[in-house]
Amino acid sequence: MALTGKVWRYGDNIDTDVIIPARYLMSFDPQELASHCMVDIDKSFAKNVQKGDIIVGGKNFGCGSSREHAPVAIKASGIPVVIAASFARIFYRNGINIGLPLLEIGKDVEKISAGDKLSVDTATGEIKNITTGDVFHAHPLPGFVEDIAKAGGLINYIKEKRKNA
Repeated sequence: MALTGKVWRYGDNIDTDVIIPARYLMSFDPQELASHCMVDIDKSFAKNVQKGDIIVGGKNFGCGSSREHAPVAIKASGIPVVIAASFARIFYRNGINIGLPLLEIGKDVEKISAGDKLSVDTATGEIKNITTGDVFHAHPLPGFVEDIAKAGGLINYIKEKRKNA
């Protein structure tokens, strides 16, 4: 899956309470969650994010509680992929479950700035910083994970598999 978008850059240890604060968890509506995404760290995000933009974070992105609301809020904001130095494991799993591709590139995230334009191929793991010309390589998503992302999440993937069986 090839994606291109503008970078929203965040640091290390961005936890799920920052991604979607607990006071907004009364709703399961993805668009309602998106309207409050990142509000405690970046009040401009929910108002200005564009479909196709890309979040780039530091180490341990998505740490904290296991709430699935966090990747749902990000995906519903129009973010098609999150790139980070590393992800908290439960956030990584929740991202895959809802069809949000997550790519780890270690210290190379330090070479990506807010506002840069990236081209990302989740199938190969290649990330091109169109702004600077740098090219980075993440581990590509395994084929079945790429299929889950294309289907829009694990539930849709399973429904498609059953329908085509």
